[in-house]
Amino acid sequence: MTVTAPTATKALRNAKLLVGGYLGLSVATLLAAFFLRNNTSIVNEAVWIRGGAVVLSALLSFLFAAKAVQGSRRAFVRLRIISTVMVVVITVIIALPGPFPTWLKIEQGVCGLLLLGVVVLVSGRHVRSLFSTK
Repeated sequence: MTVTAPTATKALRNAKLLVGGYLGLSVATLLAAFFLRNNTSIVNEAVWIRGGAVVLSALLSFLFAAKAVQGSRRAFVRLRIISTVMVVVITVIIALPGPFPTWLKIEQGVCGLLLLGVVVLVSGRHVRSLFSTK
């Protein structure tokens, strides 16, 4: 299917841009962790595990967004699921005390806001109706 509805096309392209920002920020965070790896008060094991998982989810999200813009219903559904799940996970990471340093919680908050934008865009009536099964 080709996405031709102007409102849905714009929403999907904007979602792809937001996911691209999420991917870029996630990669930058992992690079920062690499360069700061000798400072264990800033970069601990939890940062590495979470950082790797976030880059993987961001990469998958970007691939799903790119395919959704091209009209893939499966990619659209996967984008909706992964973006919603990641917003919930990020909220829990920020809210609960634990091994994550403050700087990572702030970065995760920014990622969460980007993904919240994705959730809003892909949950819009025009986009959902485009991919609804008939």
